[in-house]
Amino acid sequence: MAALMAAVPLLALLALYLGPAAATTPLVIWHGMGDSCCNPVSMGYIQKLVEKKIPGIYVLSLKIGSNMIQDVENSFFMNVNDQVREVCSQLAKDPHLQGGYNAMGFSQGGQFLRAVAQRCPVPPMLNLISIGGQHQGVYGFPRCPGESSHLCDWIRKTLDLGAYTKAVQEHLVQAEYWHDPLKEEDYRKNSIFLADINQERGINETYKKNLMALKKFVMVKFLNDTMVDPPISEWFGFYKSGQAKETIPLQETSLYKEDRLGLQEMDKAGKLVFLGVKGDHLHFSEEWFDSSILPFLQ
Repeated sequence: MAALMAAVPLLALLALYLGPAAATTPLVIWHGMGDSCCNPVSMGYIQKLVEKKIPGIYVLSLKIGSNMIQDVENSFFMNVNDQVREVCSQLAKDPHLQGGYNAMGFSQGGQFLRAVAQRCPVPPMLNLISIGGQHQGVYGFPRCPGESSHLCDWIRKTLDLGAYTKAVQEHLVQAEYWHDPLKEEDYRKNSIFLADINQERGINETYKKNLMALKKFVMVKFLNDTMVDPPISEWFGFYKSGQAKETIPLQETSLYKEDRLGLQEMDKAGKLVFLGVKGDHLHFSEEWFDSSILPFLQ
């Protein structure tokens, strides 16, 4: 017994020196439009799936608001910059995340978490996984989730009539990543969220430095996507400027060629990962998730 007692301090010192070899990296999840943090058939399902596959992992599924109803409403109507500030505050106060975390965003949650990476480097985001995120924005609103078709129709009309007006930009989430290739100057001047994080009005070196600190930036594109227009936005591509028919990949955009976000350098370093999955928007199998996404979380 005495020998065992004497060995305990030595084992403790050894563990302190070596660190927690089997520690799992926490995961932060941000849902998409019309969804909530804890919907049992969407984010709740994903959280349970990850917890089952990676025992002991801490998963934070972000909730914007005091309850699930507010969380859903805020995905349509709360200024994205305010949402990002709220999330940065949540992450900074969470003791589980202070050593770093992985982030996984679904649909618009993908570009919102990228904003977190660029604006809030503490605690550090290690890997960013964007599943159907629209990193160059959207120019079209073919359909939207949720039960209210009236809401979807209203959003379509509002975006068509005045996406870049001050009132719409500040109060309609989807307007804040509306990217009209026929009105590029209006977009650059008046987009209060996407044009900022995509360095359309100048270079914020902090944004660039913080994004480049990621180990991996994984972008998942749904190969049969009928919701995101254009789908190539999920791989950071977009329409060629001045028209809305021909699309170009990230590597042919000025953002990449001028390396305003460091994406060219990240690409050359093997930090950008482009994954394609058959299916419509956010439709994927557990088998695909296990084989394609889980390796970035372990």
